[in-house]
Amino acid sequence: MRTIRDYVDRRAAETPDATYLIAPETGAVMTYGELARASRELAEFLAARGLRKGDKVALMLHNSYQTARLLIGVMYAGYTVAPLNLLSQKSQLEYVLGHSDAVLAFTSVALEPRLREALESLEREVQVVVIDPDSAGALCDPLQAGPFDRGAARLAQDRPFDRGAARLAQDRPPDVSEDDDALLMYTSGTTGVPKGVLHTHRSVVAGGVYTSSAHRLGAGDRVLCALPLYHINGQIVTTVAPLVHGGSVVMPHRFSVSSYWELVAQHRCTWINVVPTIIAYLMNAPEPREAGLDVSCVKFCRSASAPLPPELHRAFEAKFGIGIIETFGMTETNAPCFTNPYEAPKRRIGSPGQAYGNEAKIVDPGTGVTLPAGAAGEIMVRGDNVMKAYYKDPATTATTLRADGWMRSGDLGYMDEDGFVYITGRIKELIIKGGENIAPREIDEALLKHPAVLEAAAVGIPDAVYGQEIMACVVLKPGCACSLEALEAHSRLELGAYKAPKVLRIVEALPKGPSGKVQRLKLLEL
Repeated sequence: MRTIRDYVDRRAAETPDATYLIAPETGAVMTYGELARASRELAEFLAARGLRKGDKVALMLHNSYQTARLLIGVMYAGYTVAPLNLLSQKSQLEYVLGHSDAVLAFTSVALEPRLREALESLEREVQVVVIDPDSAGALCDPLQAGPFDRGAARLAQDRPFDRGAARLAQDRPPDVSEDDDALLMYTSGTTGVPKGVLHTHRSVVAGGVYTSSAHRLGAGDRVLCALPLYHINGQIVTTVAPLVHGGSVVMPHRFSVSSYWELVAQHRCTWINVVPTIIAYLMNAPEPREAGLDVSCVKFCRSASAPLPPELHRAFEAKFGIGIIETFGMTETNAPCFTNPYEAPKRRIGSPGQAYGNEAKIVDPGTGVTLPAGAAGEIMVRGDNVMKAYYKDPATTATTLRADGWMRSGDLGYMDEDGFVYITGRIKELIIKGGENIAPREIDEALLKHPAVLEAAAVGIPDAVYGQEIMACVVLKPGCACSLEALEAHSRLELGAYKAPKVLRIVEALPKGPSGKVQRLKLLEL
């Protein structure tokens, strides 16, 4: 049981009629037997299109029945799946599609124009397959599929899938080992250029195993997945983990406050997986019992992706009577990294918990020397869930991964005598808004495009809903006048509403150190 294929085949052999996924919008139910059949059909389909073992397959899709099938099926078939962040701007999509070496991309009718636009700048050809995400039909019946020829790819219909040709091309999927690449995820770095985090079957499986074991999950457990499948949390915790323990997942298109508890009650979910932003939204919604909903089936709420404010933690538990297990993970660790204990009395509010599955230690950021309990330093992690490398970036990989397997997290914190970790800051200047990684430099560069802006710097600020929001300070060019309203409009145009700074200030100068580098944390003092 070392690869995704091992788990799919075992579940299909042992419990073929057991439910793996429920799509509430359509009522479609996917069994483990259907997941295995669909994965084998996808392998035939991709082989017939000329893909070879290890090739990258991009997914530009919202959460759906078919998205989950593809996420698992691509890995099963021996290829590397590369989900695309739907919040990305055109320039980011162009970069990721080019850097990832994707040879084929699945998308929907609604998202196809964005994908096509991003592909225009690529010199190599990418096959585009347009599907109905909500269809419960075979994966190999696309609405349209474009070949390597970009001109022909724009046609409404390409050659139909030839099952006979697929079987001639490849009687069975190529063998898959735990060391083979399985998942390529892109995460924003402090430079603003997304980094490709490459995971093997070993690390993907480890993420699911650690989650299942830490939370004592079994075949009778069902999770509500309201997190996007282009985030590591949604992928590993709510898609791979159920596969590992034989449970099931309810997967709506997106998170909705108005229908959240209704879905939990209707489908008798035994646990929920959220980020602090969702917790904040649910706090403003009526209690389930006010709507006549019974959610006593929920054993716990798992919170991850961003620090959970203690006051929000306590308020949620008091209002809904559901205990929260706060956790911590990164794209580089395949989601789980630290978790609070399953037993409620042993949990500690304000801490994401103890290392589980993997090892952890606190070191001096400069020397790498392990520090004693209570001393603050950089958090380091080692385990099977840790990434293989940053794709096509050996220099960054070398500075992040040590030869002995320890990985630098870029986070500052300390560990108490009982092994509970407390995160105090970030070495990296990454802003985490609602679980979404945002590079400050990306905000800087967008503001610098305005003709009146001389300098700009962004920083994360605490926010009760998103965990962090964005504040940016700008220095205007001498002799230039510009209103805050004009700068706000410019930032929304360049960045979109989600990444546009919530707080924007015009200042006389930015705080800088001796070398001239902007000291972002001092922006909070202006």
